[in-house]
Amino acid sequence: MADLAALQELIEPAARSEGLALVRVKMIGGTSDPTLQVMAERPDTRQLTLEDCERLSRRISDILDETDPIEHAYRLEVSSPGIDRPLTRLQDFADWKGHQARVTLKEPLAGRKQFTGDLIGTEGETVLIEVPGMGPTGLPFAGLHSAKLVMTDRLIAATAPLSAEGADRIQVEED
Repeated sequence: MADLAALQELIEPAARSEGLALVRVKMIGGTSDPTLQVMAERPDTRQLTLEDCERLSRRISDILDETDPIEHAYRLEVSSPGIDRPLTRLQDFADWKGHQARVTLKEPLAGRKQFTGDLIGTEGETVLIEVPGMGPTGLPFAGLHSAKLVMTDRLIAATAPLSAEGADRIQVEED
């Protein structure tokens, strides 16, 4: 199993040098299809262009080829976090205040592990979320198993692409 903290330490400087913020480094696919998934974004737009992905992918590939930190064969996937993005940093919960999120805890709190509601923000190391039927609820950031935004019309409007130019055209390339 790859050491994700060590991989993040290797990858983060490469992302920063490209003007990007690292969102998540994760191994997915299990043993049958191991994939190193790297999500990044431009801090100013919260988006990632195809050119950004290409540059970061090449840079990470070079680093991983040189350091060889993963013992087995794997695929490298570099992408944006997407519209229903994972929330992995404490700041993400403040940045996406007002949007709906689904948060899963490692251990139950008030008899449950999963909470869905509008993000209120953060207070110290606590994530604040407005849970229907419970009201404002504080969840310990260190106790989070996973968290992601929920697709809503409000989220779609807030994450409109920088440019939709060419989205209505099909480009066919010949060999």
